[in-house]
Amino acid sequence: MHKLLAILFAFALGAASPLPVQAQTMQETALFAAATDGDAAAIRDLLARGVAVDPRDAKGRTPLLVATHANRVEAARALIEAGADVNARDAIHDSPYLYAGARGHLEILELTLAHGADLASTNRFGGTALIPAAERGHVETVRRLIRAGVEIDHVNRLGWTALLEAIVLGDGGPRQQQVVDLLVAAGADVNLADAEGVSPLAHARRRGFDAIAARLAEAGAK
Repeated sequence: MHKLLAILFAFALGAASPLPVQAQTMQETALFAAATDGDAAAIRDLLARGVAVDPRDAKGRTPLLVATHANRVEAARALIEAGADVNARDAIHDSPYLYAGARGHLEILELTLAHGADLASTNRFGGTALIPAAERGHVETVRRLIRAGVEIDHVNRLGWTALLEAIVLGDGGPRQQQVVDLLVAAGADVNLADAEGVSPLAHARRRGFDAIAARLAEAGAK
């Protein structure tokens, strides 16, 4: 409570807000600050006072997306349980669900999946949450998104699937190899080429990713 009062008092004195603010009330600004800090108790107190759960900052972010950026799990839980929209997009088309998937914030991802995450939603590159998760080698996140039912062979605006992105933008290391294994086991089309007609196997061989190339060849890649 003391922390909440301090935030409100600082705002009243004209102190700099922790996030860009556009036509926000004092309490909405405090909600963003609590989300940034991971202060679930302050969040619940503000919401109990009638503060809207999904106000927007100058970048179009909701408090839930701000909490997701910082991987503040308990803050995200408090907001989601109060009805925050897990699919609310900001100015660059990120949502709490998409961002949690892309960054491997598995606990928050689980919360979004349990509260209506739109598995077909896409980011500014036209990719599902699975594609950047595969690119970054977030093995458990990839496993969870596959289990949730995200389309395996969705093609983004760059012409890449999750399998292609795991190869083209990955480092070929153990995590990337595990991601490829998961995608192949889930039925990914190992011969689905990119927009220039280059196959996953050709990309793997060009980059010297011998272990991945062997996995693909074993799965019937050409």
